[in-house]
This record gives sequence, structure tokens and C-alpha cells, in this order.
Amino acid sequence: MEKKKDNVISLQNIVANVAMLDLVKQVRELRDQQREMCEMAVKTMLRALDAKDNYTYGHSMRVAFYSVTLGKELGLNQEEMYELEMSALFHDIGKIGVPDAVLLKPARLTEDEFLKMKAHPSLTAEILTDFKYFQDIATYAKHHHERYDGRGYPDGLAGEDIPLYSRIILIADTFDAMTSTRPYRKGLSYEIAFSELEEFSGSQFDARLVKHFIKAMTKEDSRGTETFELNIVEGEFKKDAA
Repeated sequence: MEKKKDNVISLQNIVANVAMLDLVKQVRELRDQQREMCEMAVKTMLRALDAKDNYTYGHSMRVAFYSVTLGKELGLNQEEMYELEMSALFHDIGKIGVPDAVLLKPARLTEDEFLKMKAHPSLTAEILTDFKYFQDIATYAKHHHERYDGRGYPDGLAGEDIPLYSRIILIADTFDAMTSTRPYRKGLSYEIAFSELEEFSGSQFDARLVKHFIKAMTKEDSRGTETFELNIVEGEFKKDAA
């Protein structure tokens, strides 16, 4: 009788384990489906950005690449790298809401125009706020113009209060802005851009991250490749913005 009871309990445990494994499988499948849908949304929004301003689209690809290059140097895991890449791809999506006369202006912006441009991180957060899956990413993108000394925007966060991914994206964003050749100016060399990052370490940038970034980008530059690929967006992209 006792043996029969043990067999029944063992069978119940097996059934319970099978049910749990099936539930785990369903959760994973649902998560994968959600991720796939979110990636489709990413690509749709990026295509809209590309149609509005091809330079900002390419800039977003490069910032994502520079960000994950630093992420690898920091030893981020696969999930962290995914979230960092997604955040970097989205960091300027709010520029969709910036008037073309401001966004595409080749000359220096007026004070009023600059205020409109400064709204883009908050616009990014607003665009993403209805996507539950993007809540953290919206936060990281929103704060990519915060400065380590607290003099950035939109919320004046300082030091470690600025999310790590936001601090990474700021460095990548600034580096690309400095090294990209535009119709009205030639991009800086890596060496000069590195010097600029070092000069403003501890004030604009996280000094520890700048050291790792320079190390990571020096390694990348030594490879001598002219293109790069990302995990979320398919295609081969040029490192040179010209």
C-alpha cells in the first residue's frame, strides 16, 4: 500500500514537473514573440527617422556600435548588451518630433532653436512610454545628455545617478559627433577625439568609462575595418559618416 502511494506521489511529481517545463517554454516563447514585435517596432521607427534625416539614422547606427564596443570592454552579458544596443539605437528617435528647419539647419542654432533641439531626449521617452517592453530603454535614452557633473539635461542628474547605459551612450554620441565629417566641417581624428573625451572626463563624462572606451576603440581601430554590423538591425554600415 505504501509503495503504491509512493508511486502515485512520484507520478504527480512528474506531471507537475512536465507542466512546469511546459509553462517555462510558453513564457520563453511569449517573451521571444514580444521581443520580435518590439524589434519590428524599432525598425519601423528607425525607417521613419531615416526618411526624415538620413544623417541622424546613420549616426544612431554608429552610436549603437560604439556603445556595444564599450559594453564588450566592460564585460556586459548578452542580455545587457541587447538592452544597451536597443537604447543606443533609440537615443535620438525623439528627433522625429524636432522641426526640419531646426534639425536640418546647417548653420549654428539660435537659442530658441537649441531649446527645441534639447527637447529630443524627452520626446524619445514620450514616444516609447506606451511600449511596456521599452520602459527601461526609454529611461536610458532620455538621460543620454546628462553630464557627470550634473549640468546636463533634461533632469540635471549627476554621477552614478545617471543610468550606466546613458553614460555610455553620451560618450559614444559625442565621439561620433566629433569624428563624423559633415558638409560644413571635417571630422576629427580618433586621437584628437580621444583627447577631447579625456579633457572633459569627470565633468561631462564618467572618467572610468572614458578610459575603457578609448581602450576599446583603439582595439577596434587596429582591426582596420571600414564597416560594422549590429545584432538588432540587419545590414552592413559604414564607420565613416561622409
